[in-house]
Amino acid sequence: MNTNIKLAWRNLWRNRRRTLITVASIFFGVMLSAYMTSMQEGSYTKMVDIVVKFYSGYMQVHHEDYWENKSINNSFEYNQELADELLANKDVEFVFPRLESFGLASSKELTKGAMIFGIDPLGENQLTKIADKVRSGKYLEAEDEGVLMGAGLAKYLQLGVNDTLVIISQGYHGVSAAEKFPIRGIIKHVSPELNKTIVYMSLAKCQEFFSAENRLTSLVINVADNDVMKRAFHDLKKKMKAPYSIMSWEEMQPEVVQQIESDRAGGIIMKAILYIVIAFGILGTIMMMIMERRREFGVMVAIGMRKGKLASVIFFETLFIGLLGILSGLLVSYPLLLLQSANPIPLTGQAAQLMEEFGFEPYMFFSTAWQVFSQQAISVSVITLIIAIYPVISIFRFKVIKALKA
Repeated sequence: MNTNIKLAWRNLWRNRRRTLITVASIFFGVMLSAYMTSMQEGSYTKMVDIVVKFYSGYMQVHHEDYWENKSINNSFEYNQELADELLANKDVEFVFPRLESFGLASSKELTKGAMIFGIDPLGENQLTKIADKVRSGKYLEAEDEGVLMGAGLAKYLQLGVNDTLVIISQGYHGVSAAEKFPIRGIIKHVSPELNKTIVYMSLAKCQEFFSAENRLTSLVINVADNDVMKRAFHDLKKKMKAPYSIMSWEEMQPEVVQQIESDRAGGIIMKAILYIVIAFGILGTIMMMIMERRREFGVMVAIGMRKGKLASVIFFETLFIGLLGILSGLLVSYPLLLLQSANPIPLTGQAAQLMEEFGFEPYMFFSTAWQVFSQQAISVSVITLIIAIYPVISIFRFKVIKALKA
């Protein structure tokens, strides 16, 4: 076996030009495929990051009837034992409460529907870093009587910091809720839709406003990342009992999951076309190599070399070509993608505007997750192994006399 491998390696460099051309075709194919996969996975990661860190968190605990109509009447009383049970899971980093509802925000003759979030300012900021989004004014304090507003909503209502916002809504069990609030700060939310409708209050003030003392619509649970979330969600779901239910961000935001899956399917088609081009490049080179060396193979078999040994040498030659292309492609693409992962490419003009309209930052993000590189290595290795069958079959089927006359 060692002799066959040595012969195969030496044979590659007898015709350096042919070998390097084939390796180069695989190299560029692997690099382009890794680049495309990295860009896709980077955008998906950022999409999930926006959903998780600016709205839902990785998981939420609700009353079992809440998610169907999101009514404040299906809120639940804060239970420290429940929070402690969630925090007892080794994957859970922190848990914080929210009270969410809807109302009419108004100023003078202007009125607009608003999403009202009652938050624990310290806990909320741990996940969403919302304090960094304050464009004017200041962030909320724990027992604050004022509110934060989205910049789009503030612009529509023609309000600024220290102005007064009037909110009219319906509280717990139909109680009327109407009050004036001083505006502490204006925030620029990453989501354009939320930016036009969002109002944040301290949790205590929100509970007082909706006459929902000590009540919550959700407990938001944060973990390290999406992979950890799946493990923690599986464990917590088994322990969760009525009247509570737990949902992952994937269940709360199914449209985001569908968008990712449909885009990933389109990427698979593009990569499949690229792999077909790579496959035909390798196959064409191998076929050319077999035709050029038919007389050489005939002489080797005629002087006593077994066809099995010759087929083994050619098989290893094909594998070496594939491996050289894969390794060179990965070695060059990894540092490039690592650099671009740390420095996303900014978009300008209409492309940037379109991204912002969809609620994304105007950048092209890249990922260096191991799947980005392992997918390319596995795919091209499989292609090479399949193509390597062709020269083996050709060696066993060729006629020595015809080969000597070639």
